[in-house]
Amino acid sequence: MGAALGCPGDAAPAEPLLSVRDLRVHFPTSSRRDAPVVRAVDGVSFDVRRNTIVGLVGESGSGKTTTGRALLRLLAATGGEVRFDGVDIGKLDERQMLPWRRRMQIVFQDPYASLNPRMTVAEIIGEALDTHGLARGRRDERIGELLTRVGLNADHRARYPHEFSGGQRQRIGIARALAVEPDFIVADEPVSALDVSVQAQVLNLLQDLQRDLGLTMLFVAHDLAVVNYLCDEVVVLYLGRVMERGPTREVYARPRHPYTRALLSAAPVPDPRAARKRILLKGDIPSPLNPPSGCVFRTRCPHALPVCAERVPEAAPVGAGHHAACVRVDELQNA
Repeated sequence: MGAALGCPGDAAPAEPLLSVRDLRVHFPTSSRRDAPVVRAVDGVSFDVRRNTIVGLVGESGSGKTTTGRALLRLLAATGGEVRFDGVDIGKLDERQMLPWRRRMQIVFQDPYASLNPRMTVAEIIGEALDTHGLARGRRDERIGELLTRVGLNADHRARYPHEFSGGQRQRIGIARALAVEPDFIVADEPVSALDVSVQAQVLNLLQDLQRDLGLTMLFVAHDLAVVNYLCDEVVVLYLGRVMERGPTREVYARPRHPYTRALLSAAPVPDPRAARKRILLKGDIPSPLNPPSGCVFRTRCPHALPVCAERVPEAAPVGAGHHAACVRVDELQNA
């Protein structure tokens, strides 16, 4: 895992590569102007430091994938600001955005649907090179280098996606993302569709690439053990809002938000003798079409008070780089 850039004794930490402020992504339910909207992401803020991996976790429907795609402008943001290397990319038109797209790539969750079945591996990876005018005069050589880098054979370039296993297809997707030499990659649950035996191989590959190439990553996941293994920092989402964020070890060792505690209590531990206290949440995650007022987690929170329905809690500092959005965060410290 990487570390943030900067020298010992610096007066201030280096600027984050990615800075997200009050990001909102709302989807109208119809074309009517007064139609209700689905609040998939509703005020998300966090930073991603250079050369680090940040995990984005939460239940299904919490807005993880929507957040990741909105950061890359694969989905249009309703509001908020996304700054990449100091530039507000939301203000760029498509022509201005093209060179930034080279620096920001994505590895999709489904290694089957994300590759065109009618294109060979060489055409899939070469398309990225051609779009950005890269590797001219050595296109085939570069494709071979990328395949070798992700653990495949350079001779595989002439094959089609259906000739590969799921793990191999995901490696092709990673090679495609690396083709344009990006600085930042959104890895959208890249191992969730793979066999358990293959997941560790792909995770180790991502970790090696991040270290060797100096990549910065946003790792979208629901597997808390994977995030603990791979990520430097973690952001916990619930119903499109950040509940807690901070260094992974700190958040896992001392979770301060009731939702984070419930998530961690549900994560399997590879020790049958380990004493554990499971926190069971009542009900299902509410609909983003009609989220609860105030704290969106209050309808399932075992510690909710009437005040929780009255105002949206701000993310308050609870440690070094550690923030939690709960009006009772100090009261519940030792709960």
